[in-house]
Amino acid sequence: MMNAENLEGKAEIGKAESRNKSPLLVLISAPSGGGKTTLCQQLLTARPELTRVVTCTTRPPRAGEREGVDYHFLDVGSFLKRVHAGDFLEHATVYGNRYGMLKAEVLGKLRQGKDVLLNADVQGAATIREQAREDLELKRALVSVFLTPPSMSILDGRLRKRATDSEAVIQKRLDVARQEIAQWKHFDYLLLSASIAEDLRRMLAIVEAEKMRSLRAPAPEF
Repeated sequence: MMNAENLEGKAEIGKAESRNKSPLLVLISAPSGGGKTTLCQQLLTARPELTRVVTCTTRPPRAGEREGVDYHFLDVGSFLKRVHAGDFLEHATVYGNRYGMLKAEVLGKLRQGKDVLLNADVQGAATIREQAREDLELKRALVSVFLTPPSMSILDGRLRKRATDSEAVIQKRLDVARQEIAQWKHFDYLLLSASIAEDLRRMLAIVEAEKMRSLRAPAPEF
């Protein structure tokens, strides 16, 4: 026979499950040097219930990388077969290697009630938004955020501070960044980067606000 404490515990579990019947698909994008990778890392630490999607890649594993944990490592032929089958939510070629997010993995996590975090460049983000317009599950869950420094001079300073690129490469990155930043109006939120702590605070506020939207929040009990 189930006692009152067990019943109460079951009720709390049920409430917790119902709270996430409408999970979020949080998409963060930024120009090169905009800080999206750092923000994603901070967000995953602050909200451990968020889960990331394991990306597929054709590049070989680096030391310490594990299949299914860091990446899904595919040969070029297998990757292209998945492209032609329409398996990817988005895919791109970066420095000669192919990368892609599997649509089935994203939808699988959302159907389990998990909030999903995606880190994508501006081109990839446009593809994801386009797919979401055609898929009601993705459309309902998607929250897109564009992170960018407030000015080109600040972005220029960040790229130079990294001291990893030549002057020609920096100028090329800045030219691309100008085109990417012009796409900010296509995102749900614009986050002008300040400090790491402030960017995280604002990002957490966005997630909390989206959780409380009427189309996602659990109905009050009367």
